[in-house]
Amino acid sequence: MSPGQQAAIKKSGNGALWALIAVFLVGIAAIGWAIFGPSAPWNPPPQIKTEANPVAATPESLAAAKSLYMSHCAHCHGQTGAGDGSEAGKLSVQPTDFTDALAMKKATDGELFWRIGAGRRPMPSFAKKLTEQERWELVNYIRTLASPLPK
Repeated sequence: MSPGQQAAIKKSGNGALWALIAVFLVGIAAIGWAIFGPSAPWNPPPQIKTEANPVAATPESLAAAKSLYMSHCAHCHGQTGAGDGSEAGKLSVQPTDFTDALAMKKATDGELFWRIGAGRRPMPSFAKKLTEQERWELVNYIRTLASPLPK
């Protein structure tokens, strides 16, 4: 093999290596965008918004829901629901502030129930972790965290 042919092979090998590196970097960027990129709107289906909570807010159900909240939600949403949990600062999205009475007034029970079940990064889905009863109880408990609206 002549020195010219060896140089051509070496040069084409370097091009293939650079192409492989470029494809790898584009793949890493796409994965990063999927994980940390902007989120799509978190809107439930229209029929969900009007769904009424079938679970009464009794002292017993609220106590059970508080326990669930402290186990599954407080580390991000905070013990009082202000979105200031111990993990909140590590997240790419600020957790919802359940103490914001105006925002909580705008959200229907059906929406809250759907969001708990569906999840959205970085919040996991709780559809398989919590029963429907537990998720409805959580909706009732979350409602108790909102500050009263000024009159």
